[in-house]
Amino acid sequence: MIEATVLDYLAGQLAVPVYMERPENPPERYVLVEKLGGGQRNHIHSATLAIQSIAESMYQAALLNNTVKTAMEAAVACPEISSAKLNSDYNFTDTTTREYRYQAVYDLTYY
Repeated sequence: MIEATVLDYLAGQLAVPVYMERPENPPERYVLVEKLGGGQRNHIHSATLAIQSIAESMYQAALLNNTVKTAMEAAVACPEISSAKLNSDYNFTDTTTREYRYQAVYDLTYY
């Protein structure tokens, strides 16, 4: 399960908690990992992951997003991951709840 692999990897790289779903009592800053889709060809897997950086302000969310992107650039250090390419990243703030967040979307190739 690639999302668990990325969660474990990011948990070891970041100074904030990393989850696969929003916790009931979320901390001030945290990261969510969500698989958007995936496929397989010739026994090589691919997946698109959304990684949300959530913080108490837009500025802090943007900083956390940059930290996530830096960590993901080195994700190929994981034996299961052969490629991690940034597809896009953008402000993903929920305007109704004023939950400040950025989202980075990655295309991964893994075994």
